[in-house]
Formats: sequence, C-alpha cells, structure tokens
Amino acid sequence: MTEQPSRRDFLRDASVGAVTLAATSALSASNTQAADSAPPRIRKAVKLGMVRTDGTLAEKFQLLKDLGYDGVEVSAPNSMDTKELLKARDAADLPIHGVVNSVHWRQTLSHPDPNVRAAGLDGFKKAIQAAKDYEASSVLLVPAVVTEDVSYKDAYKRSQAEIRKALPLAEKLDIRILFENVWNNFLLSPLEMAYYIDSFDSPLVGAYFDVGNIVRYGWPTHWVEALGERIGKLDIKEYSRKLQNSKGPRSGFGVEIGEGDCDWPGVMKALDKIGYSGWATAEVRGGDKERLADIKSRMDRVLTFA
Repeated sequence: MTEQPSRRDFLRDASVGAVTLAATSALSASNTQAADSAPPRIRKAVKLGMVRTDGTLAEKFQLLKDLGYDGVEVSAPNSMDTKELLKARDAADLPIHGVVNSVHWRQTLSHPDPNVRAAGLDGFKKAIQAAKDYEASSVLLVPAVVTEDVSYKDAYKRSQAEIRKALPLAEKLDIRILFENVWNNFLLSPLEMAYYIDSFDSPLVGAYFDVGNIVRYGWPTHWVEALGERIGKLDIKEYSRKLQNSKGPRSGFGVEIGEGDCDWPGVMKALDKIGYSGWATAEVRGGDKERLADIKSRMDRVLTFA
C-alpha cells in the first residue's frame, strides 16, 4: 500500500516548488534584461560626408540618431570647428567612433619625395590627434600607393618607416591604426596584409576591412578567415562582377547593398567564427533622410548573425 503524503509534506513541497519557480523566473528576467542592455555585436555607422541634407551639424547628427544609427565616422584633418562637432555629438548622444585620414591619397606615405611623405606624416598625426579629441578609437589609413613610378618594394619600406614614426603618438593616445584594403595596388593578398600588420608588433595596428572592395579580385570570406582578430572595423559596400565585366571595374560599385556579389551570409559566418564584435560603417553614395534610412535598412538585413 502506497503511503499518502501528509498535508505538511504537501505544503513543504509546494513551497519549495514556488521558490524554485520564482528563482527561475527571476533569473530568466535578469538574463533578458542583460541581453536587452548589452551592446549589439555589430554597431552601424555612416561617414559624416554621406549626410547630404541642409542644416547644422547638430541636425545631421540628430537625423542619424533618429534613423537608428549607432555612430558616425569623420574625416580629419578637416576645417570643422571641434567644439561645434563635439556639441553636436553630445546633443544627439551619437558617438564619433573613428576618423578617416583625409590626406593619405594626396600626400602618400610611399611617395618618392621625402617632403610629400613628411606632409603625409604630419596629416596622419593630426588625424590621430583628432581621433583623441573626438573620443574616437581609430584612424583609417591607406598605408601606401604603388604606381608606375613607385615600386612595390619602395612603397613597402617607405610606408613602414613613416607609420613607425607615428606609432608612438598612437600608443600615447591609445588610438588604433587600421589599414584599409583599397585599390592602391598594395597588400593584394590577405596573408600579405596580415604579415604587414604583424611587422609593426603593436596591438594598436590592425585592418579596416572593406567587404566590397575585395570582390573585384577575391572573396571576402577568405580575407576574414586570414586576417582574423586583426580586423578592427568594417567598411560596408556592395560590388557586382557582372557590371565590372560589362562596364569596367569602377562600375561594379553601382549596386545597392545586398544586390551584388558579396556573400553576406558567408561573411557574417566568417566574422562570427573569429568572434568579431564592433563597428560596420557604410561607405556608399549618401543622400537625404530617405536615402540614409534605406542604407540603414539594407545594413540591418545583411549584417545579421545566424
């Protein structure tokens, strides 16, 4: 004969169950709140120059905030008033996450003229200081440009020498130097870029990986895999090999994000595998509020971890 539980046993078990359920519910709520408050793995931004609207800096920053962007990137050296820029940033609560060196194409660090290289180095240092002033974390740099008159070997040696002159300032100010893969005929493979980055032996030196720029002559997933944790930030654009083949290389950029040959699911899977978490900044044709909203919507669709 099975013994029936007493009323005391029943109440005791019910009490334990209630406590357990309450604790489980509290833990679940806590985890939900933590997930809601945690920063997104991918934070989306645009270049400030893409905001083609009338109005003040403050109004442009607020527009980006209202559209759901997480931040913005600014070119420097520039002619903007730093106080006004920071006031706009603070009013919209929209961080300036990075700076793009504005002189690296004109005054290249690989130029044969030492005076041009010196001017490029000065501009680069000003960009690093601007990043500190804006409370940004990085400077995007095109490290060198190979041309008919600038050999690959010389571009490599000259750019290394000039960047090493700026590295102490970057280390002092805690600003990352991130090399972008661009059509500069330099660092044409991910393994070479990785080796070039590692040659500086500094945790502040890394890659600013532009997804769309690679599609012309490679596959973004391969670059993510090879560069790994060296990737500090991402530039986002699209590319069409069909347009490249029919109308020329530059025409390949004439497609919207998500409508070209970038394997976005593959890219996100590769980024997930290396544990990437950080900024992704659109670098496409800008425009008005409607255009910027469309860019944000497209980024939301493609920059999603499975």
